[in-house]
Amino acid sequence: MSLKKNLLAGLACIIVSSTGANAADFTFKYANDQPESAIRSKSMTFFKTELEQRTNGRIEVQNYFSGMLGTEREMMDQLTTGLLQGTRGGMFAEASAHYNIFLLPFLVENWDQMECLVRSDFTKKVQGAAAANGYHIPATGISQGFRAHTNNVRALTKVDDIKGLKMRVPQQEVYIETAKALGASPQAMPFSEAYQAFKMGVIDGQDNPPANIWDFKVQEVQKFMSITNYSTGPDPLIVNKAWYDGLPADLQKTFDEVATDALALSDKMYRQSEAELIEKMTEYLEVNYVEGEALKGFQDAVQPVYDIFVGKGAFTIDDVKAAKAAARSCS
Repeated sequence: MSLKKNLLAGLACIIVSSTGANAADFTFKYANDQPESAIRSKSMTFFKTELEQRTNGRIEVQNYFSGMLGTEREMMDQLTTGLLQGTRGGMFAEASAHYNIFLLPFLVENWDQMECLVRSDFTKKVQGAAAANGYHIPATGISQGFRAHTNNVRALTKVDDIKGLKMRVPQQEVYIETAKALGASPQAMPFSEAYQAFKMGVIDGQDNPPANIWDFKVQEVQKFMSITNYSTGPDPLIVNKAWYDGLPADLQKTFDEVATDALALSDKMYRQSEAELIEKMTEYLEVNYVEGEALKGFQDAVQPVYDIFVGKGAFTIDDVKAAKAAARSCS
């Protein structure tokens, strides 16, 4: 039996409540696909320490890193069935579809605007909509920072440079359509599988925030990094609602408070580390910034992405305007 199957079998046998003298009243099994050294994982460790302390041990948190329990897709399925109680990753639109708005290219201009958006009333409504799908979302952070493109073919100095490149993208429709709009050939796959694909030459490149590029060692198997800051995304803590509803009111309150603190911590760490990580990657990659008229070429090329999702009824143009207004409401 594989390690992952053994772990899942063990999880299925864990009893949430125990009669032991010092046992927790509730167990929160929490997983992601990133290394334990990654910022998201560090904030999960903070969450475990703080929640166990603030609840006097009434809630025990069990963290699983590095895709130990499967891909993001598999972990979301486990969350839905109750095998897991919490996860963070790329499947957030299944919890609340309007999270797709946060991924739209060039929706926000900088860190300040994205921080304003994820803490806004607009985002609280998006979080609340998850309840109808069986999830509780106590807080939303920023998904690691602004995305940069890497590849092994050429530096992207203008939008035409990305045309024809086979680019790994997350398994999310907004990113797939954005890559198509730029003229790339999107290859949707879990990021954990991308390293070998780059090494073997199966795909040319990808885009991700610098923190994720570094954590997954992409700089070891790519030649160029072009910074467009075209998108970031949300990083909600997605919780099985049935488990959360089983907590008494005082523990629900503490749980939500600690979740908010943990996501604020990861946002701060991502923001502080971004420039340092880019500098470190210049030792491995040829790095360029896409600015001015060249950046406008990227911005113009992706405008049809907005029309695609509005046309499908995923959200309205008024929803997009509301998100943009929320992002700019703190200035």
